Amino acid sequence: MVLQYTNRRGQTYVLHQSTTKTGKPKYYFSLKTEGNLLDSIPEGFEIYENPNSQVYLRKIQPKVFSDRELEIVDQGIKKYSKIKNFIIDVKDHSMIIHLPDQDVGKVSDILSSFGGYNASQHLTSLLTYTPMMRFRRRKDSKNFWVQRWCFRGSVDDWIDLDAGEDLESLVKKYAPHLGQESFYELYGF
Repeated sequence: MVLQYTNRRGQTYVLHQSTTKTGKPKYYFSLKTEGNLLDSIPEGFEIYENPNSQVYLRKIQPKVFSDRELEIVDQGIKKYSKIKNFIIDVKDHSMIIHLPDQDVGKVSDILSSFGGYNASQHLTSLLTYTPMMRFRRRKDSKNFWVQRWCFRGSVDDWIDLDAGEDLESLVKKYAPHLGQESFYELYGF
């Protein structure tokens, strides 16, 4: 049986294998159901779905954050911020919080205006996400760095806001700014 993966948007991807110019195996997911299809994940690889629902096969990533640390960020955002739709993506040494590019309330209202249409069911398939804040741990450090994405054309990069060992305090301090105008006024050290 061919390995299939259905993403958040309800699209079903199939795992393919091809070769590079040097003859090494190359793995990828595609919506196409023809070609050299695989029935299992190659050893040492994992399925990764990015916040915008693109599906990849990547080498297994080392676990940098504990389940408890991920839960602190997830629950802290739910408790201290006004946003309801967000995705936490763990990549490299960062927990990146992605927020929807669209006004979720307005999109939901538009979908609901169509009679008999289940807005919440289709909302996730329409949203696209942008990274806004991240909690980063540098190698061999107990400290977490809080950074936000800077949208100034001359910068367009992560800027440091704060650092410390107490992740819960950092989340409590910065999560309320997510999705708010005050977010753009945050500058660190």
